Amino acid sequence: MTADSGKVALVTGASRGIGFAVAEALAARGDRVVITGRDKAALDEAVAALGGEERALGVAGKSHDPEHREATVAAATERFGRIDYLVNNVGTNPVFGNVMDVSLDAIRKIFDINLVATVGWTQLVYRAWLAEHGGAVVNVSSVGGLGPALGIGMYGASKAAMIQLTQQLAYELAPDVRVNAVAPAVVKTRFAEALYADHETELAARYPLKRLGVPQDVGGAVAFLLSEQASWVTGQTLVLDGGMGLHAGV
Repeated sequence: MTADSGKVALVTGASRGIGFAVAEALAARGDRVVITGRDKAALDEAVAALGGEERALGVAGKSHDPEHREATVAAATERFGRIDYLVNNVGTNPVFGNVMDVSLDAIRKIFDINLVATVGWTQLVYRAWLAEHGGAVVNVSSVGGLGPALGIGMYGASKAAMIQLTQQLAYELAPDVRVNAVAPAVVKTRFAEALYADHETELAARYPLKRLGVPQDVGGAVAFLLSEQASWVTGQTLVLDGGMGLHAGV
């Protein structure tokens, strides 16, 4: 068994997909992890896969529910005594189409979950541990936040706001708390399945590295940003796109 690093990470939306891959990478290096998600059964399975209750804790609930956030932070500090790292991974995109066709209620939901909840989690973890002891935060943004995103414009706008938020928090919370982001392109998860399921081979061929991302690609990058190897990195957005952004210069 990997030695205990003495560090604790809270990863939102981590019962599967990118969030689970992040938690898995952190657990593999010895961190204890607190994970959230809406499905308790899926969380229980994830906790078992991460090493059981001695190494992981699952708290079921909705990320944009303030009571869930407060309960999770309280449970984490009660169980493990600290929260050194926060990964804001939860995201939603309930609509696909042009911005002019998206209802304002849907836009409010996107920003509430993707941005407002991110601020809420960060405030709570900062007050509970980071303000006094330091640590690091990673926000999971998207390449959709770097420019126009066909069909997912409001999702992209929320992720662009997350990148700006990352820079703002990095400036405000330095020097004791580092804040960075990752911006993945299409990663093979259930969340992104509609973007690749019917034409994966054709889509992958557009990437210089000739494949789509997998959750572990993001998990490894986040683990790096939450490590001493990245101790002089803050306010940055690490783009994980298989080289797709190179086309912009061609």
